[in-house]
Amino acid sequence: MGTVLYIEASPRKDRSHSSSVARAFLEAYRLSHAEDRVETLDLWATDLPAFDGTMLEAKYRILHGETHTPEEAQAWERVTSMFRTFQSADIYVFSVPMWNFGIPYRLKHYIDIITQPGLAFRFSPDTGYQGLVTGKPAIVIYASGGTYGEGSGTESFDMQKPYMKLWLTFIGFTTIHSLVVEGTLLGPEARAKSLEHAITQAKQLAATM
Repeated sequence: MGTVLYIEASPRKDRSHSSSVARAFLEAYRLSHAEDRVETLDLWATDLPAFDGTMLEAKYRILHGETHTPEEAQAWERVTSMFRTFQSADIYVFSVPMWNFGIPYRLKHYIDIITQPGLAFRFSPDTGYQGLVTGKPAIVIYASGGTYGEGSGTESFDMQKPYMKLWLTFIGFTTIHSLVVEGTLLGPEARAKSLEHAITQAKQLAATM
């Protein structure tokens, strides 16, 4: 039995285009993987600890091979607990709306918590950075009000998809599937067409996992 971790980064629920595609993927996935478990991490209903001075000091203790103080150790336990939940999954699904050309701040907060040395990656002066979350696929569902693909003339505005790809690659992912709903503010016809296309792709992808 495997575990699918669905990380929901949109707070709009049923009105979210990225979440709609994610739900379509998960429903299709369940049809052919009834033995697998799907867990949802709603980032808007999750207590994300502040990555404050104590946690930052704990991080640098690790990087410099030093021992945590009791206060730092306690703070770091919250980080490792959240990372263990993330790491325990076999397949990852992200619903990611575009906010101000990037990703929602709650998703960035979550990424900043779990992307830590000795957990998501390691570093040495000889070999550089090495991702530690390996051998697992990620499905990232993007939604945006405009269009930012090649030839659009607005490619440089898109800091959503490049950031997610960079982060996932950095922590070790090599299989990354991207599904895109774009032009959601360009009228109902364009929105419906893009959403339908992404949902079709999601169902097809789920059948091949």
